Amino acid sequence: MATPLSAATRVVVSQDQVSTNLSGEEVILSVRDSVYFGLDPVGARIWALMHEPRTLGEIANTVVSEYDVEGSRALADLLVLADQLREAGLLEVLPAPTA
Repeated sequence: MATPLSAATRVVVSQDQVSTNLSGEEVILSVRDSVYFGLDPVGARIWALMHEPRTLGEIANTVVSEYDVEGSRALADLLVLADQLREAGLLEVLPAPTA
């Protein structure tokens, strides 16, 4: 079983995928199993933020600053999306940086 995700979890997009933005929506192909995934415009923005290593908390804060959503809701929804992306092999969890 995978480690539960939290606001402190650092993530980055997996290299086992190919993605493109089509009219504001993101289309992602999993190279691992040839399955396509689609994300709406908010999901596409989150996907773009995940291209650089960031914590899920940092991503949620950006979503809150750019969209009309409360912080707790943004983080809860992001944790669900990130878990789905991780399970599909599209998102990698990175170790915490060392001090």
